[in-house]
Amino acid sequence: MKTFFVQIKCDLGKAYEVASELADAEIASEIYSTAGQYDLLAKFYVDDDEDIGHFVNQRVQIIPGIKDTFTMVTFRAF
Repeated sequence: MKTFFVQIKCDLGKAYEVASELADAEIASEIYSTAGQYDLLAKFYVDDDEDIGHFVNQRVQIIPGIKDTFTMVTFRAF
């Protein structure tokens, strides 16, 4: 399994709706609200043979209310 995080910038006033849509889609293992440049931080797992870029484009960025994303690929957990 590959682990990665996506920071999500939402349209104004849409952070709770986006978080709810992510939760309902059951694609993120954890979703946090954050302060600063981005509104949400979501943790994802995909199979080793799945492409992270395609996953983000086809499963995350299609959610209404998402304005921008920043994906962080992880290499090792300590």
